[in-house]
Amino acid sequence: MPELLADHTTLRVGGPARRWVEATTTEALVAAVSEADAAGEPVLVLSGGSNVVVGDAGFDGTVVHVATRGVRIDGGSFCAFDETTPGGGAAAACGGVLVEVNAGEGWDAFVAWTVAQEFVGIEALSGIPGAVGSTPIQNVGAYGQEVSQTIWRVHTWDRVDRTHRSFANADCRFDYRHSRFKAEPGRYVVLSVTFQFLQGHLGAKIGYAELARTLGVDLGHRAPLTAVREAVLALRRGKGMVLDPTDPDTWSAGSFFTNPVVDADAAALLPPEAPRFPRADGMVKTSAAWLIDRAGFGKGYGTPPVTLSTKHTLALTNRGGATAADVVALAREVRDGVRARFGVTLVPEPVFVGVGLD
Repeated sequence: MPELLADHTTLRVGGPARRWVEATTTEALVAAVSEADAAGEPVLVLSGGSNVVVGDAGFDGTVVHVATRGVRIDGGSFCAFDETTPGGGAAAACGGVLVEVNAGEGWDAFVAWTVAQEFVGIEALSGIPGAVGSTPIQNVGAYGQEVSQTIWRVHTWDRVDRTHRSFANADCRFDYRHSRFKAEPGRYVVLSVTFQFLQGHLGAKIGYAELARTLGVDLGHRAPLTAVREAVLALRRGKGMVLDPTDPDTWSAGSFFTNPVVDADAAALLPPEAPRFPRADGMVKTSAAWLIDRAGFGKGYGTPPVTLSTKHTLALTNRGGATAADVVALAREVRDGVRARFGVTLVPEPVFVGVGLD
C-alpha cells in the first residue's frame, strides 16, 4: 500500500507518495536524495510534517522521510567540558556549550532536554511541533525568541553542487521567518544543526509581554528555565497550539499566515488601534491574527471539515476528514478578505506541495 502523506502531516491532509524512503542515518538521507536526483525523479524531503500542506493527489516522486536521531555535546567555544550522552549530566558549568542535533530529532523533545540540562536560549520555543532540521529554514520563533539567536552552524547537503556544506550563523541570512534555505527552496537538505547555549538555571531575558505577564516578571527580566517552559506550554495549549490527538483545534499547520511586515506608509493606512511593531530597518510588523479577526474571520469561522481554530484565528484546522482543497479554499477566503478590508496581503507560512492559493 502507498504511504499516505496525510498520516505524516499535522494538518492531516495529503494524498499518497509514489515512493517512500525512511532515512534513519545521515548517510542514508544523503544517499536517498542523491539517488533520486541522479535519476531525475522529483523529491520531497519531509520531517515532522508540521509546516506543510500536501495536495490531495499526493506526491508523484520520492518522499524521503528524515528520521535521523542523535544529540551530541561538542567542543564549546568558552571552555573545555566532559562530553556526556544525550539525556545524561550537563557539561561543565562555565560560559556555554555547543550542541549538535541531527535533523530528525523532535523539536519539543530537544527543547525539554536543553531545559533539563540548564542550557539557555530556546525555552520560550517549547511546544512547537516538527523536527529540529526544519527550524533554521523558517527561522522558527515564538514568545520573543527565534532559533537564529542560538544557532551556531547549519550542516547541509547541497543538491545543486552535490556536496556537504556548512553555514555559520551569519551566512544563513536569517530574517523574520526567513533564511537562505527558504530563499532557495529544495536546494539544501538540513542534516544537523549546531546550537550555542549559555548555561544557568534562569532563562534568557523575557522579550514578550504576554509571557512576562504570565510569569509575573517585567519585560527584560529573567525567570527559571522550567517556569518559562511551563508558562509557554500553558499559553500555547490555551491557543490550541500544542499537538493533542483528541483536540481538533490542534490538527493544523500552526500559524497559517506570517505577521505582515509593511513600510511606514502602508502602516499609516491601518486603523489607529492596529498593532504596530517598528523594526530597525524602518519597516513595521503588524499582527496577522488581529487583521484576520477584524476582517470578519473570528475564532471558529468556517464550515467543517475546515474552520479557523476556536482558540486562535491564525490556525486553519481540520475538524476531521478535510481535504487539501478544503483547506486552501478557506485560506484563500481569509487572505482575500483581509486584503479587501485592509489592503494587506497575508503570506502563508506553510510549504505547499502540489497545491497553492493562486
